Amino acid sequence: MARHLPILLVLAQPVAVAPALGADDLGRWHAGPYSFSDEMGGFTIREISGTGSAEDPVVLIQEMVSASPVTLVVRAEKPVRARDFSGNFAHGFIHMQIVALNNSGLPWLEFEFELQEIVGEPSTFGDGLSFDQRRTESSNISSDRYAEYSRDFEPYDRLIFRNGFTDPLKTVTFRIFITDFTPRWEFFLVQDPTVPFS
Repeated sequence: MARHLPILLVLAQPVAVAPALGADDLGRWHAGPYSFSDEMGGFTIREISGTGSAEDPVVLIQEMVSASPVTLVVRAEKPVRARDFSGNFAHGFIHMQIVALNNSGLPWLEFEFELQEIVGEPSTFGDGLSFDQRRTESSNISSDRYAEYSRDFEPYDRLIFRNGFTDPLKTVTFRIFITDFTPRWEFFLVQDPTVPFS
């Protein structure tokens, strides 16, 4: 019996992959140096993982119960220092995969993201906050259900996915890259699905 003990110990070791963490007491979901919150309503974050790097993007799984625009609140949870990738600072670069469950009861024909530094106010070209603003064609932006996207930098920082659809109770994945060359401690990501007109 003793000679089988090492095998049993190996089998009893915990798996190296850590489970995704839940929200903290303030309702914030932490990933890398940032936190993400559904506190403004209309959708629910279900899970989050990753650090935000290209190799380990933030994977945010959410359920949208409405076809109205919803706002994700993003906050720096470490001191802000532009382009410091040591892991000790919020540096202004976040690779994300947003997996959205359409529980709105309506199909989504397009899907729009808009970045805002102040809620309800457009983010201008000069504020440094954008969707990979310095690249004309970004390999960091895609979707599994929409074949095309377009970006607007003035007077908004918008990203619009089109030429596809997401039926009710189906999920869609978006890959986006948020860059903020003058990092702020808080900003907002508005998400707005387009539904058929009656």
